[in-house]
Amino acid sequence: MPRRLRPMNAITRREFLGAVGVSALGVAMSPTLVRAALFPRSRGYPFSLGVASGYPSASGMVLWTRLAPEPLAPGGGVEPKVVPVRYEIARDERFRDVVVEDTAYATPEWAHSVHVEARGLEADRWYWYRFHTDGATSAVGRTRTAPAVDANVERLRFAVASCQQFEQGWYSAYRHMLDDSLDLVVHVGDYIYEVSWGKNHVRQHEAGEPITLDDYRARFARYRSDPDLQAAHAHCPWVSVWDDHELENDHANDRSENDDDKDWFLARRAAAYKAYYEHMPMPRSMVPFGAAMPIHTRLAYGQLASINLLDDRQYRSYQPCPRPGRGGGAFIEDCKARLDPSATMLGMKQERWLEAGLDASTSRWNLLAQQTLMAQADALAGPGERFYSDGWDGYPAARKRLLAFLGTRKPANPIVLSGDVHSFWVNDLKPDFASDKSPIVASEFVGTSISSHPPPEERIQTAKSENPSIHFANGAHRGYLRIELSPERLTANLRALDDATDPKTACNTLATFVVEDGKPGPTRA
Repeated sequence: MPRRLRPMNAITRREFLGAVGVSALGVAMSPTLVRAALFPRSRGYPFSLGVASGYPSASGMVLWTRLAPEPLAPGGGVEPKVVPVRYEIARDERFRDVVVEDTAYATPEWAHSVHVEARGLEADRWYWYRFHTDGATSAVGRTRTAPAVDANVERLRFAVASCQQFEQGWYSAYRHMLDDSLDLVVHVGDYIYEVSWGKNHVRQHEAGEPITLDDYRARFARYRSDPDLQAAHAHCPWVSVWDDHELENDHANDRSENDDDKDWFLARRAAAYKAYYEHMPMPRSMVPFGAAMPIHTRLAYGQLASINLLDDRQYRSYQPCPRPGRGGGAFIEDCKARLDPSATMLGMKQERWLEAGLDASTSRWNLLAQQTLMAQADALAGPGERFYSDGWDGYPAARKRLLAFLGTRKPANPIVLSGDVHSFWVNDLKPDFASDKSPIVASEFVGTSISSHPPPEERIQTAKSENPSIHFANGAHRGYLRIELSPERLTANLRALDDATDPKTACNTLATFVVEDGKPGPTRA
């Protein structure tokens, strides 16, 4: 018989009955009566935003859904009451071998989202899951547990995705991921966009720029409505970190791009963080409290790989040399503040956490999944230098600390996985980019955008020509990275769409690069 497994964030039956005004010591309510009292016949399908899983461990993962029969309406079209949601986990897609069957409770305080933290499952195997409520059944999701931490693993294949402006293209990249035999998707930021920009839109946001909690909930629901995105979430587990647009373009810590009042901006940040948690398959340890939400974490895939998920927005120093009366990033030249030795992208506490984890790692590959381009990218042709201050080029002391640590402490095979810049980049990483004698200590792979428009190609190619550490740079295509790890090598395929404005577009491998075990720096295959 399937066992019952209480999710870590579930309330008990006593708590549930108390919440709906029924004494836990009185007569039991039948499931039919509970549905009638709490979830009257809805105006739409309750699982309209799909299902998802994430953050796999050797014994389980997070399972997610959100009840939203009217996803763009306040409250998602659900009565503001607690709703029971039954879930099943099976060893087969037909649910003939159900291993877990239990009930979670969706509350209006969290937009009727459900975050089940399944545990007690077998390591390194596929499972299938689904949810039920009010006579409706969700789509079936497929997920996978990680290998045991001491297991010798021969293969890990995953995609790196970022930057999916809803209006600027279709999410065809996710459709092509379904054919890639992926174990995992790693999303490194800009899951939503708060602003409308660009030309030749293929579809529209539901409203203007989000400010309030209801605004951000509607924006996430709009993005979550995409069928290709839903299919990719249901296909395998995800892990994610945010960049800027989940809140506001180019924000840094508690300073907004517009240099808004800090209290006002932190209230907006709290709304954005809560909506982010409500719409992603994230563990309870990441529940936001006001304007604080700890999303940096570490996952192990046996002895093969350790994935460090980093947050370079919440704790960073302000960008140097902003435009007058503004925050945010800018192209800067001759900016002495850029060289501030105390500046940090990650915050000093997260820096120490990362160093300690890398120092203790016994993994063959140590991956750093983070938001933006880490390699130096001087964008000024000829003498002089021009840097964009919102990326790691705005924080060279912080970058040097990290890369010098990699060169000194030598964790095995450090690989940086990045996004943000809407273009493919393949780079050597070294503590001193100005010195030919500085050693290569890591490799960087930057994925292009899922749909967001790129910067001018002339700027990208200027940076490539001015910076010898850049092996490859191209912004002509939307797409994603496909990474495969074995004990011997990392293989990175740069997967490029023909045309993101065509929902049926083809996808091809633009280039392939390899990093051999023990040999830092990528080479073209």
